[in-house]
Amino acid sequence: MKYPEVRNYVGGSFVTADRPLLDVYDPSSGAVISRVPLSAADDVDAAVRSAKAAFPAWAATPIKERVQIFYRYKALLERDIDALAALVTEENGKIDSEARAEVLKSAELTEFACSLPQIAPGEVLEVSRGVECRIERFPVGVVASITPFNFPNMVPNWSIPNAIALGNCMILKPSELVPLSAGRIAELLAEAGLPEGVFQVVHGGKEAVEAICDHPGIAAVSFVGSTRIAKVVYRRATAALKRCLALGGAKNHLIVLPDADPEMASTNIVASMSGCAGQRCMAASVMVAVSSTDHIIDRMKAVASRMVPGRDLGPVISAEAKTRIETYIAEAEAAGAKVIVDGRTTTVAGREGGYYLGPTIIDYVTPDMRIAQEEVFGPVLVIVRAPDVDKAIAIENASPYGNAASVFTESGGMARYVMERASAGMVGVNVGVPVPREPFSFGGWNDSKFGVGDITGRGSIEFWTQAKKMTTKWNREAGVNWMS
Repeated sequence: MKYPEVRNYVGGSFVTADRPLLDVYDPSSGAVISRVPLSAADDVDAAVRSAKAAFPAWAATPIKERVQIFYRYKALLERDIDALAALVTEENGKIDSEARAEVLKSAELTEFACSLPQIAPGEVLEVSRGVECRIERFPVGVVASITPFNFPNMVPNWSIPNAIALGNCMILKPSELVPLSAGRIAELLAEAGLPEGVFQVVHGGKEAVEAICDHPGIAAVSFVGSTRIAKVVYRRATAALKRCLALGGAKNHLIVLPDADPEMASTNIVASMSGCAGQRCMAASVMVAVSSTDHIIDRMKAVASRMVPGRDLGPVISAEAKTRIETYIAEAEAAGAKVIVDGRTTTVAGREGGYYLGPTIIDYVTPDMRIAQEEVFGPVLVIVRAPDVDKAIAIENASPYGNAASVFTESGGMARYVMERASAGMVGVNVGVPVPREPFSFGGWNDSKFGVGDITGRGSIEFWTQAKKMTTKWNREAGVNWMS
């Protein structure tokens, strides 16, 4: 193996968990590069005890002092971007430009956390003569974040900087498929000066997740993953009386009108579909082609056909994922859809063991087909035809998901019409991946999100803190009133 066995990070040190080990693969070659422990409830409990011991001193540290660590952490992310990106590529399969973009986004998320002293101050008002009310925000305590395989560096940093800067102590449970980046994050936070016990990493699978949901010492849980598991985590965590924000899957619809700029639309849609091998919850899944859009579809075919797997496109995460995606494609084809760009026969020279799929575009898909309804999570775009924009919106609205939607048009009026009616938490105009930048928060609707609030930006402040309302009266001239 290229890397030693992965270890948990508890109390400021890496510790060996005497548990069964799971192989960690390089998706581009199929080679085993490490092994990760499948931690148990006792391992989660050890991390909670360490975090609880560290919490009083960390919560009492002024926020302007807490964020100084994240100024340094951001600089370390930028200093080590080459190595961090290379690690993402090895465990996840992303091409270098995508991996570097992921680390840069982590730095942007950290930059927002550094601004929290200016964004999250308390409020104060003289509510009546001589009586003052104020609100101050306090951390909730020990919190946990359960993160997916598709962004091993960025998604942990959706939660880590804000939650910790706001005074909480955090336990990270990264995906067992991509455990290596979490260890480097822990090392960089320690180098930045984060006190021992404020951040812990517990590796594992289902048992570790269940222990996090059940543990009475954990006050809040954030989760990112599939909708099926998001529902399980949300129900289990809230049943244990925790606050929980669980982000699920997506089936993002891109509504393309005939007046859309062919070059902008075709390149953006293909990039959205194929970026990160389609393994992102903001990827284009369904193109709803309104009326006469064949000229745009023809251009998309040309753009997708020029992409070179291994150079422009990384592998999917596992052999099982590749097989599952190919099954979706075969089912759609058997049901009458037409595969106009087929990536199923893709191989990469020197990487024949890798889990590669080329860009795949399937036309004449109907809304009732499984591939049009379920999250495929691969470099696959289906095209559903619609006679007019209202039918296109109805198709989008019928999806149980609600992460993102976009419209491609040159008409401002039509763009606004679609944005107001799309059932999605994030919408875009002539943008294939309408991810909001900081300080705007990331979060979808419907079956793409369970819980209140958002996971990043300003929307995360409410989730990671609790408000204390204080009323004071020092002036005896205020007299006696109902507050007395």
